[in-house]
Amino acid sequence: MAFIISDECIACGACEAECPNEAISEGAEIYVIDPDKCTECVGFYDTQQCLDVCPVEAPGPDPDRVETREQLLAKFAELHPGKAPVA
Repeated sequence: MAFIISDECIACGACEAECPNEAISEGAEIYVIDPDKCTECVGFYDTQQCLDVCPVEAPGPDPDRVETREQLLAKFAELHPGKAPVA
C-alpha cells in the first residue's frame, strides 16, 4: 500500500530527502507522494522513513492503494533494476 500525506503536513520538507525512491515532492500546499514510486520503503528499510522523520506524523497508509509485500518488492525491482532488496 502506498503512503499518502495528510492535511496535517506542515510542509517542513523533512520527509522528501528521506525517501529512497524519490517519491516525495513539494505540492501546492503540502508535500505529496507519488504512489507509483512509493514502496513503503520495502527493499530498503524495515520502517517507512517519511513517517519516522515527520514531526506531525502526516504520512500514512493510503487505503485506496492496498499492495502486498510481494507487490511492493516488484515495484522496488522495477524502480531499481539490478539492486537487491535489503529489507
